[in-house]
Amino acid sequence: MISTTKTQRLFRVLLGLLLLFTGTGHLTWLHIPFRAQVPSWLPLDPDLVVNLSGAVEILLGIALLFWVSKQVPIGWLTALFFLLIFPGNLQQYLTHADAFGLNSDFLRLLRLCLHPLLIIWPLWSTGAWTARKQHNTAIHNR
Repeated sequence: MISTTKTQRLFRVLLGLLLLFTGTGHLTWLHIPFRAQVPSWLPLDPDLVVNLSGAVEILLGIALLFWVSKQVPIGWLTALFFLLIFPGNLQQYLTHADAFGLNSDFLRLLRLCLHPLLIIWPLWSTGAWTARKQHNTAIHNR
């Protein structure tokens, strides 16, 4: 298991709680606003996409909070999840859809620009980047 700092652990817990909150929102009170983010080109029912992404967020949140021995692969999975949902944020911008208080193109574009931080957050807070660097260094030192 990779060692992380107290700050990294705090941010891992915060991310886990955020994912639990938003995942629960997908399945309940935020279900309709999340539909605005489902890309129109996706050949799936928008309700199914919102429900599945909500379930994945809840599972990732629980894993980030409680499955510390697997934090590195969970960090990579969480980053991959955030990468996969980027088209939904882009869809909201391109269609000018209002949701989550993002009622202007400026705010929707700002969220797009900040989206890379969502990808970086789990990689840093779980020590996934550090583990990858250590792995690469070990391979090069053989």
